[in-house]
Amino acid sequence: MTQPPRAPAVSADIALHCDDQQGRPMAFIATFSYDPHDPFAVVVTFHVPAGDIPWTIARSLLTQGLAEPCGEGDVRLRPAVDEDGRAVVRMDFHSPEGRLRAGVRTGELLSFLRRTWLAVAPGEESIDLDSLVAALR
Repeated sequence: MTQPPRAPAVSADIALHCDDQQGRPMAFIATFSYDPHDPFAVVVTFHVPAGDIPWTIARSLLTQGLAEPCGEGDVRLRPAVDEDGRAVVRMDFHSPEGRLRAGVRTGELLSFLRRTWLAVAPGEESIDLDSLVAALR
């Protein structure tokens, strides 16, 4: 079965705000990437001095985190208001190497997600099972 052509990938460099090891506020850039060929996932790549660190997060989890606390395990999200009164989504990442608590401005995350929704509308996601099975062989 021939799949209809998909929209191009979507990406955005977005500042994440957190505290450093001494508790001082800092920001760094993370690239949020969405590939319509993997329509359920968003890859967030943290650009840090030690190198790039990618995390894969369900697009639906990012969407849910705009409005309510969600997630369990490695990634947890919740809406909040920062010290300047701006809407943010608090992101809590857990790994064997440590933990990162960061905030992303809601408007920036929503702008990125809107572009992914134009590429593949929520509820319209599909996976080419024939290609997936072929890749597993």
